[in-house]
Amino acid sequence: MSDLRTKLQHIDPNLKAQDIASFTTEHEATNIYEALNVIAKRASLLSNDLKIELNNKLEEFAVTPDRIEEIIENKEQIEISKFYERLPNPTVIATHEYLNGMLDFEYRDRNGNKMDEE
Repeated sequence: MSDLRTKLQHIDPNLKAQDIASFTTEHEATNIYEALNVIAKRASLLSNDLKIELNNKLEEFAVTPDRIEEIIENKEQIEISKFYERLPNPTVIATHEYLNGMLDFEYRDRNGNKMDEE
């Protein structure tokens, strides 16, 4: 996630209508439900990663209990928060990655073993 800033600069944060047929015809998924499942799982991973990254950056600005009376406005903290607010929704990012062939997926059984595609 270190190159997140450069990776997400070119993604439009606005939702756009998508052609449902393009989710299955140009990609590995055999039906729309598989495609949406892959996108949803990737969006969940992105959401967790973004949350962890943001919390790690904001930990630097945590207020200690003895200084709680002092409220200090930190411009760097505000800029970090604004950057993460302007990022596209994780679902938009995952959809973009899927449609541009940036996601690979494979089927696994309940034990985590790779299944043969037949």
